[in-house]
Amino acid sequence: MLEKTITDFNINFDTLNQGNTFSSGDLLTGHISFNLSKATKIRSISMCLAGKVDVHWTSGTKKRKRHYYAKIDVFTLKSMIWQQGAVGSSASLPPGRHVYPFTCQIPEGDFPSSFRGPHGQICYKLTVGIDRPWRLQKEFVTELNFVNHIDPNQPGLMSPLFGSNSMSVCSLSCVSGLVTMRANVEKKGFVRGETIRIICVFSNASSRTVTPKAKLKQKQLYFTREGVQRSVKIVKNLASVTELPISAHATDIHTEMMLTVPVDSPLTISNCSLLRVDYEIELSLDQSVCPNLTILFPIILCDIPERPQGLD
Repeated sequence: MLEKTITDFNINFDTLNQGNTFSSGDLLTGHISFNLSKATKIRSISMCLAGKVDVHWTSGTKKRKRHYYAKIDVFTLKSMIWQQGAVGSSASLPPGRHVYPFTCQIPEGDFPSSFRGPHGQICYKLTVGIDRPWRLQKEFVTELNFVNHIDPNQPGLMSPLFGSNSMSVCSLSCVSGLVTMRANVEKKGFVRGETIRIICVFSNASSRTVTPKAKLKQKQLYFTREGVQRSVKIVKNLASVTELPISAHATDIHTEMMLTVPVDSPLTISNCSLLRVDYEIELSLDQSVCPNLTILFPIILCDIPERPQGLD
């Protein structure tokens, strides 16, 4: 059987960067290797590099469950690593170790970054197929970590974000006083592992104590179409911080709040019709018995570390 004849099959990529990621336009090079336990006739060794997006979720009860799903092909590239003569002919390869190099150019395009979530995935795979006479093709698959580069140094991502909000706090049947907050975030584009600094000014003219809180939130949106568009949303809190409470009748309380982006966070995905991944900072004043006062700052999670200022 083929499974016993071919052993120790490996697909090895030449590393392009420290993160071992690949992007649009990259030249993908490497080699495959395997051992043959005996002389084996092989017609060809092919490769297929493909990117796919698929989403799926269910709703309803166990007895009346409804499925929503969709998929799209990002791209598909096929080529030969090795072929013996004319199509259909075969050659007998001797037992022992065999190594074959391969080269493949990833197409240029605005393709979404790799992602896996509870209701869908964006996946890029390299599949190597070994074709033998009178046998089903045996396939070996490995996954690529694909990154859609977003330049964090572009002006739109380097500009600071500003926000303010206020509300009157009620105490029983009377208006207690105005609670206000102003805040800014130094920029819109961040990288994984970076610390986000939020500069805040709070005023509490009410008779109640309020508590400042900040959260880094991730929103996953999955879409599909069945006559009309359906969607499902997942919201995750990735990081949070709570400051000391602000007492009643306090004004112009200045503070800084820090949130660190987890290093394993998926990148922002905004260029896929079936799946989105967005990030926002939620700054709030917790007023206990009243609705929280909030400011939202949408941010972009990039993959390229920013260059130090002053460098070309």
